[in-house]
Amino acid sequence: MIELAAIATEQRNPRSKNIDQVSTEEMVRIINREDHRAASAVEAIIPDIARAIDLISHHLHEGGRLFYAGSGTSGRLGVLDAAECPPTYSTDPDLVQGLIAGGESAMFRAREGAEDDENLGKKDLLDKGLTKKDVVVGLSASGRTPYVIGALTCARQCGAAAIAVDCSPHSPIGACADIDLCAVTGPEVITGSTRMKAGTAQKMILNMLSTGTMIRLGKVYGNLMVDVKATNHKLEERARRIVMEAAGCSRDEAIRALAQSKGQAKPAIVMLLLHISYEEAQEKLQTADGFISKVLSAQSAAKGTI
Repeated sequence: MIELAAIATEQRNPRSKNIDQVSTEEMVRIINREDHRAASAVEAIIPDIARAIDLISHHLHEGGRLFYAGSGTSGRLGVLDAAECPPTYSTDPDLVQGLIAGGESAMFRAREGAEDDENLGKKDLLDKGLTKKDVVVGLSASGRTPYVIGALTCARQCGAAAIAVDCSPHSPIGACADIDLCAVTGPEVITGSTRMKAGTAQKMILNMLSTGTMIRLGKVYGNLMVDVKATNHKLEERARRIVMEAAGCSRDEAIRALAQSKGQAKPAIVMLLLHISYEEAQEKLQTADGFISKVLSAQSAAKGTI
């Protein structure tokens, strides 16, 4: 028997016990007040999130991959975060991957029973060829999901880094991880409905993990997504605006530079700032591990020695 009484996210919330008897506006205010607690819970573990970002970025820099593993809402959040990395940062689809208990169909129709299979969590990662270079982030609001325990256990057995994201202190998945990102959001507005505060907190943490990692991998210059993949009209225009902002150039100049750089904003920016060719820009970026700021610093240092 599962001892739900011992799980933080399964407790009854005294602040919403009469939510079915208040006005609709007050109902929404109760929900909103509780949502604020999600942000505070994430704020409380910022040092641990920073450690996790440094760990992930190190592994990815060394050729590893990042896997999110979860079930239900937690699993869907991981798949969502992984799916948004290629268009935002031009990552290979294999670099960040989301695994959900029950497979792809579970994204659209709940398959809650799949979360009870610990061996399935291991199998899904082994099928991906998990190695010690990789990182596995296990997502479970309750912190006890067998599928996630299996995934994190597999990570430890393979020598991969293991990170837990949960909302229940001293959780089983936390015990399986190198770093436990436990955002204690407290009881939900509707008892046990962890798609609410717990889901919000997990989404915030995933935003920080992926964004922070991409910044550490040189895919951001200032606060501009200079590795954006221009795969539709909106993203093409975004790339132009990014080049214009970073290089201080006109729209026409940005369009010409992007045409020469095969639509890539990062080399286009370097080309315009240093007045060099696409090939030269790519060479300098490669030497600087993809960081525009390092390219510019190296250029300034070189000029200083002349």
